Amino acid sequence: MSLAWYFNRLKAMGTAEIRHRIVEQARKRLAKGRLEGWERYRVTATLPRLAGLSENLTAAPENLRRDIVAASADLLAGHYRALGVTWPQRAPGDLFPPKIWRLDPVTGRLWPGADTYCFDIAYRHERQLGDIKYVWEFNRLQFLQPLAADAALTGNRAAIEAIEAAVESWYDANPPFRGLCWNSGIELGLRAISLLTVTSLCGPMLSEATVGRICAILHAHMVWMARYPSRFSSANNHLVAETAGELLIALAMPDLPLSASLEAKGRGILAEEAQKQILDDGAGAERSPTYGAFTAEFILLCNQVSRSTGRPLPGVDARLKLFTRYIAWLSDSDGRVPGICDDDEGRVLSLCRHEPAYAASVCAAIAGYLGEPPAGPRPPEADLRDALFRSPQTGSPPPEGVKTFADGGYTVIRETRAGRDLAVIFDHGPLGYLSIAAHGHADALSVLATVDNKPLFADPGTYLYHSGGEWRDWFRGTRAHNTLNIEGADQSIMSGAFNWSHKAVARLEEVSEGPNWSVTAAHDGYESRFDAVHRRRIFATPDGFAIHDRLVGAGSRTAEITFQLPPDCDARLVGGQVLIGRAGEAIATLSWAQPGNIAIRSGGEIGDGGWYSPAFGLKVEAPRLTWRGPVPPEGVLCTVTLAPKPNDMVEAGN
Repeated sequence: MSLAWYFNRLKAMGTAEIRHRIVEQARKRLAKGRLEGWERYRVTATLPRLAGLSENLTAAPENLRRDIVAASADLLAGHYRALGVTWPQRAPGDLFPPKIWRLDPVTGRLWPGADTYCFDIAYRHERQLGDIKYVWEFNRLQFLQPLAADAALTGNRAAIEAIEAAVESWYDANPPFRGLCWNSGIELGLRAISLLTVTSLCGPMLSEATVGRICAILHAHMVWMARYPSRFSSANNHLVAETAGELLIALAMPDLPLSASLEAKGRGILAEEAQKQILDDGAGAERSPTYGAFTAEFILLCNQVSRSTGRPLPGVDARLKLFTRYIAWLSDSDGRVPGICDDDEGRVLSLCRHEPAYAASVCAAIAGYLGEPPAGPRPPEADLRDALFRSPQTGSPPPEGVKTFADGGYTVIRETRAGRDLAVIFDHGPLGYLSIAAHGHADALSVLATVDNKPLFADPGTYLYHSGGEWRDWFRGTRAHNTLNIEGADQSIMSGAFNWSHKAVARLEEVSEGPNWSVTAAHDGYESRFDAVHRRRIFATPDGFAIHDRLVGAGSRTAEITFQLPPDCDARLVGGQVLIGRAGEAIATLSWAQPGNIAIRSGGEIGDGGWYSPAFGLKVEAPRLTWRGPVPPEGVLCTVTLAPKPNDMVEAGN
């Protein structure tokens, strides 16, 4: 498996990247035994501080202060939950035993620690110890952020003692370049930001020894990230995270040897990546709204700190504003967006609790930073970034009409139809970003729909990464999404958990706006294997909308057309039609003009039925509707008829 991964990874690289990887591997081998130990990273420095954070925290409204104190109390009681998993509860007097930094909470096993050189840990293909993502998550130290905010707001000594215990324990257990905490740059960038948040919010309350340890950790992190930057096909959110970590350390610790050069480099990279990773129409280049928000939050934090020092990043404000407008179109009235493509619940600033509307929360923070009203809804839940960016407490309604994001590859329709609030998202964009499209899913021409602010046709989500195996493939495969597949084949061909050997190319062909809207798009993912181009047209009908699928260029091909419902919907087949309801209320009826085998299944083995992932690490059974049969030359037409609202039916009866 490892050899296959390396082979497929090499196929995605150009000559320049291969040269870079060879040099990088040599630098990693040469560093063994030469850059380790804390002694070389100890410095005499003033308290590191990110300008503006503490001042904004003091202005937090009372409800947000209560949330911060509650999150801190939960952590001080030894509770921690992330990525759908609860860590073993720890005693309040022993929150950070040495083994906690290596513990996989799912398997209960320990990953290699200080006895192993970081680059000797083959984490990508390890299956016995568990998924390294869980262990990395705890080592991001983001649980220190609410503790620091609580201490700053209330003077809570227990929070300070917990911070100092965590820093000392982590410092002792994770010397530089040893163990699993030193083998991924994005993890170092996030950990550095957590520590800088701590020193910025409650630094004067920390002991001199704790500040000294934090400064040494930050110095070592800066050296590591500068030595092993993400480049070429890895230059996605990882590059932004590493650069953000470098820039913020440089701004907070300007006397470090690398600070001046890394500040200049970081300012240039982040300004450039804001243009690359937030497209001209505001969509995120990685296709995932939450990864787009993750990237935007890094850039936002760096720009706020840079602005507070009198040198904002050039051109970044306008790009962030574009992103907020894009998310406004995708959001429901509570700020929730569909789980399009990968979502590993990465956050930059956090109270360490599940955020169902993370992208909208970041957009509210952008509005607070810009001093403008939000472009769309904000979540009912608050989080730490709301305090640190002075986010508005209220949002704006979602926009209405037909909006095409030509660069991002989505058309969004928001309207009232048949007396119901209808939102439809049509995917006609690329598979993903850069040559490996790491976080893309094979979902070209997928249709997502909500009725009255609740999902009707859902994106299945992500579920797992490294440890997912066949489930990882299912959740990013074509059959799990609301589109057409030919003979069970994916549109794009996977060659690893974060790689693709062949990528479907989608194109938007026509958009017509107004009450009788229609959108037509096509993709070539099946052309080389099945001599067929999939063309899909979605269009308005008086009481709903319709989906017309054709296979252009093919003879008679057997296809499957999927509709994944959310878990709270039910479906039953009556007289060749599918009736969809929720909690006893009729929502919609699906009918097909062409004969085919219609099936409704939930759960089961991979490929048997429907599954939905509401959060990373979780999957639940959910109805999956499929039409299967030969596609005639005229195509297959599915009509979605919205059911009248119950109160409308009563009024009609009167």
